[in-house]
Amino acid sequence: MDAAGLCGRIKTTTEDRPENRYGGMREMDVFEEMRHGKAYDIRDAAYQAQVHGEIDRCTHLCQEISLCDSRRKDEILAKERALLAGRLEEGTYLTPPLMIDCGSRVFLGRNVFANHHLTMMSLGTITIEDGVMLGPEVGLFTVNHEPRNIRTIMTKEIHIKKNAWIGARVSILPGVTIGENAIVGTGSIVTKDIPDNCVAVGNPARVIKQI
Repeated sequence: MDAAGLCGRIKTTTEDRPENRYGGMREMDVFEEMRHGKAYDIRDAAYQAQVHGEIDRCTHLCQEISLCDSRRKDEILAKERALLAGRLEEGTYLTPPLMIDCGSRVFLGRNVFANHHLTMMSLGTITIEDGVMLGPEVGLFTVNHEPRNIRTIMTKEIHIKKNAWIGARVSILPGVTIGENAIVGTGSIVTKDIPDNCVAVGNPARVIKQI
């Protein structure tokens, strides 16, 4: 299933799903403009209103989640659902503590599990399909800076396909797709796509074998 199909299935609305956000004469917001390749100066008023507003919302919720009693799973799940703008599929759980800066741009399938200290810089949109597992301290980063003007940023989406396994302390950089059933070894830095049914390790990560 492609990303659009997955996200349609997880009950997104015309307001929050990228593929359905606008139609006809409707104007794109900052998130969609960046998803379509526009760079933004972080001092721009629209950027600050929309993006900083979302970051403030999510930072507060991540703090609340991290302070929850670990035995109170229902409370944690309720707060994670709020963090992800009402979308949390059956069997999916993100182990606190965690940091997701733009929860409205994260789309998770069923039975996704993330171990503790997950970090998502998700301004550019992150899609994770069914059955994916992420080890401790995984980082997913959709944002980059213009080298000649570091206050100008741009984004590229990250997509992790079904049943992939991401090892501890892996960093996945903007624009990367991890293939179905792929495995990424501990500590790897992923700068390019990893094909289906492959094992990749290293800095930068490279495929060492097929499964």
